[in-house]
Amino acid sequence: MTDTSALPLSEHHLQTMANAIRVLSMDAVERSHSGHPGMPMGMADVATVLFSKILKFNPSSPYWPDRDRFVLSAGHGSMLLYSLLYLTGYDDMTLDEIKNFRQWGSRTAGHPEYGDAAGIETTTGPLGQGLGNAVGMALAEKILKAQFGDELVNHKTYVIAGDGCLMEGISHEAISLAGHLCLDNLVVLFDDNHISIDGPTDLAVSDNQLARFQASHWEVMAIDGHSYMEIEAAFQKAQKATKPVLIACKTQIAKGSPHKAGTAAAHGSPLGEEEVKETRKNIHWPYEPFVIPDEILSLWHKVGARGQDKYNAWIERLAKSPRKAEFERRIQGELPANWQVPVQDLLKKFVAEKTSVATRQSSQMVLDVLSPVIPELLGGSADLTASNNTKAKDMTSIRAGDFKGRYIHYGVREHEMAAAMNGIAVHKGLIPYGGTFLTFTDYCRPAIRLSALMGIRAIYVMTHDSIGLGEDGPTHQPIEHLASLRAIPNLQVFRPADAVEVGECWALALSSKKTPSILALTRQKLSLLREDVSENLSAKGAYVLKESTGPREVTLLATGSEVEIALKAQEILTVKGVPTAVVSMPCWEIFDEQDLSYKEAVLGKGTFRVAIEAASPLGWDKYVGEKGAIVAMHRFGASAPYEILYREFGFTADHIVNIVEGR
Repeated sequence: MTDTSALPLSEHHLQTMANAIRVLSMDAVERSHSGHPGMPMGMADVATVLFSKILKFNPSSPYWPDRDRFVLSAGHGSMLLYSLLYLTGYDDMTLDEIKNFRQWGSRTAGHPEYGDAAGIETTTGPLGQGLGNAVGMALAEKILKAQFGDELVNHKTYVIAGDGCLMEGISHEAISLAGHLCLDNLVVLFDDNHISIDGPTDLAVSDNQLARFQASHWEVMAIDGHSYMEIEAAFQKAQKATKPVLIACKTQIAKGSPHKAGTAAAHGSPLGEEEVKETRKNIHWPYEPFVIPDEILSLWHKVGARGQDKYNAWIERLAKSPRKAEFERRIQGELPANWQVPVQDLLKKFVAEKTSVATRQSSQMVLDVLSPVIPELLGGSADLTASNNTKAKDMTSIRAGDFKGRYIHYGVREHEMAAAMNGIAVHKGLIPYGGTFLTFTDYCRPAIRLSALMGIRAIYVMTHDSIGLGEDGPTHQPIEHLASLRAIPNLQVFRPADAVEVGECWALALSSKKTPSILALTRQKLSLLREDVSENLSAKGAYVLKESTGPREVTLLATGSEVEIALKAQEILTVKGVPTAVVSMPCWEIFDEQDLSYKEAVLGKGTFRVAIEAASPLGWDKYVGEKGAIVAMHRFGASAPYEILYREFGFTADHIVNIVEGR
């Protein structure tokens, strides 16, 4: 197979190839009666040059680890991506899939969905997220290249972003981080069409984007996004860049449409039957809807095949590499053999030494033994390393020009941290975790939601998890956060009660390849509650930590720091002749998946149940039942030492005993 530069692609060829994208996009949107035809039609020329002359990819081996990544941050223009995948020959992107755009069960959702089809590198649609992911992908490439060498890892990340992506706040965080780390393997293609849903972008924004990117240490270019010569020249220049690159592509939204091009009418609605017909005439496309003539489809298939030689050469290099097995293990997401042994040894040490520390501190102790045996662990924090305890002893910091470390200083960029972690996770080869305070999951939430939607292994270390953080006060004390995170499907929210549970929860999070995890950890010191570590009891989400001395009448349910309070209440109730059990519930989501008999045995069928958690009561009703009670936070916290806060808000053994006695 020949490389791109050898393909005889004249300007006429490129024009007809781009028009194939335009007609597929407008036809699919028209057929589905919904969608965004304007962006795919406007960026068709840029995408055609990128795929035919620059991008390293191979549809016959779509998950080639050393492929270039293409991210459509402006995910509403999904038909651009779907058209490219179909035209270049991806097996699972058929013409029928194109025709079923936005329909039930199709691979062609309204916005690209990770996992629905090969070639969809990440889920995009919430504007700016793809840009944030792309920074993570570029960062992952740099780190893996430092670890395995450029014979195995040497690729770039290209991302199409629109005006909306660059208006979103996450864009500032992403641009700043990428520029600071000098990610010269990242190229952003700005669809500079000056149109938003409401109308011209000057209704809402007048930023000088070139100056903005330059201020964050990017190389910038401005081109005519419909001039094939300018587009290719910009891409060639980007190959030699020493910084991340912005190419501002001046385009016309819905180019080719005689009456709607350049207008907001083409942004988020079908062109309309008559306008589609007129567009066909205007671009000299005399073919029926969804018909791509053989000569044009053949050109696109040649584009799709051009990466085969590079792929074959890479496979040969991989076969000769002494690190082949390790590289493949990392890419496949399999953990090393016996990785749990040092964790188990540490848990035994916790019990022997009765380790009583804040769970954020025991988390670092767990990381200290995990990091040496799981080299793909990639840590980080949003400027709270010493507070989150996220940097393992053997980790060194990543800096511009030096990517041999395994710890990222994300700065005060919580949203980009989470988005970059998503990009790192979908890139493969690394397992990202990042830390901030639990209350600042509000800043991370859009990206956490996408972690769950994509079903990827990203681990969020969220410390200072309740009013227990004390004097910093209600601005930093999470109240509603646990409930709001538990409301996200496919997200594991762990709130361990002691050092042993911390180790168990870390093991569960690392073992969950298709589910992201939150580790909610305390600032304040907690006693060691467990004595037996022969089994990971957290693996069922909840378990009886201490059973009643007689036939159970009362069940106290708690998580995290409140489990210790429940045990103290149990002691008092036992003395008073009230048989009481204490249940630790480190992960609701896992517990809910257990069979009915196990759940009834743990919850105590027919017992009076009291839930205790220093957070919103939302969700506890399903466990305590109509006649149970919930000790929780019904207002924001306050600034004071945590011992006083717990007393004032009713998180005491005596208060719990009073509730039980008053049942």
